[in-house]
Amino acid sequence: MRQMGLEAIYPKPRLSVPGLGHKIYPYRLRSLKIDRPDHVWAGDITYIRLRQGFVYLVAIMDWFSRYVLAWEVSISLESAFCVAALDWALTTTRPEIFNTHQGAQFTSEVFTNRLEKRDITISMDGCGRAIDNIFIERLWRTVKYEEVYLKDCVNVLEAVSNLKSYFAFYNHERPHQSLGYQTPAAIYFGKVQRP
Repeated sequence: MRQMGLEAIYPKPRLSVPGLGHKIYPYRLRSLKIDRPDHVWAGDITYIRLRQGFVYLVAIMDWFSRYVLAWEVSISLESAFCVAALDWALTTTRPEIFNTHQGAQFTSEVFTNRLEKRDITISMDGCGRAIDNIFIERLWRTVKYEEVYLKDCVNVLEAVSNLKSYFAFYNHERPHQSLGYQTPAAIYFGKVQRP
């Protein structure tokens, strides 16, 4: 298909479209040495296909440990589910820097105000630069290949139940090569030193 210039017809998600009039913040992570938990958090959105339709999934991750601090699902791309995930993550601690893409959910006043009120520096990927948020992009690949593609979720409730189990496994049981085969929870909570 690629050689012939053909492409399947399906709806393509547009998850990183900035809102009109929303402030765009500079990318602040270039050449930054991230050396401790809660130094940098990142947020991103992907979609999870169901038997009929799909849901949107947002996650907030600590970059140093790869620990998923919070996640939420939604049937729409309104910013409320992103704000709910942020509020959940901020219940125990806060990062110094929070990085996202330039999508309307993350550039909305309600989202950025939550960060600014807590004196959190806001960082945003360059337009179309998924590599600027590489660790959370890697999370999406892992979640989809180890969970989503292996199961045929019928509805939103089943997807939420499966994701809840998977993120508990991901944080507390799944060793990561980049973490010296430790779990994100072990690194995040300081039970071991990161290699």
